[in-house]
Amino acid sequence: MKPITPGTRSCLNSRPCVRPWSWPRYLQALFVSFFAITASGCGINNIPTYDEQVKAAWAQVQNQYQRRADLIPNLVKTVKAYADQERETLEAVTEARARVNSMQIDENLINDPAKLQQFEAAQAQLSGALSRLMVVVERYPDLKSNQNFLTLQSQLEGTENRISVARRDYISAVERYNREIRTFPGRIWHSVLYSDMPIRETFEATSEDAEKAPDVDFQ
Repeated sequence: MKPITPGTRSCLNSRPCVRPWSWPRYLQALFVSFFAITASGCGINNIPTYDEQVKAAWAQVQNQYQRRADLIPNLVKTVKAYADQERETLEAVTEARARVNSMQIDENLINDPAKLQQFEAAQAQLSGALSRLMVVVERYPDLKSNQNFLTLQSQLEGTENRISVARRDYISAVERYNREIRTFPGRIWHSVLYSDMPIRETFEATSEDAEKAPDVDFQ
């Protein structure tokens, strides 16, 4: 029986056999690291990264719209104390807010174009109702000078600005995400690894009629 020399192992038939060659561990680690860095440089992580940015931007849109909805009850109550006869306008604001709040809104809404369109339409109706309310307020100097109303008006204006910024950021995030999916090399990564991530719809331009306040004759 031959002695077992270094680099060999004993087989079942007691004959020495050579171990199958394999990469040293440090070379394996080096190869894996090289592949990960190369793949990252090719944009393999861009799609999930941009997807998370879309979700974060959408969360900000939701937050700002909710902030506006939270201001409305106090606004309506304050206006009603001075202009109860403007009941039709106040009811329009209240009903528009109720429609918005009745919608089931979560991050999955942005994956459903029909629901996103419904959400946008409801918010546009609320914007229009609020615009008409602000026009009505012009008839009541005492209301316009009320400190509570002035505070609410300032908060509402600030919220509308934040809504515009949040919408702009969301549109930008969606455009970046969709562009990555439709262009090389993102298109390849999408077909191979991320086919379950859909192309997303973005906000459409708001109808001018939705937010256009009616003309008011003060004569």
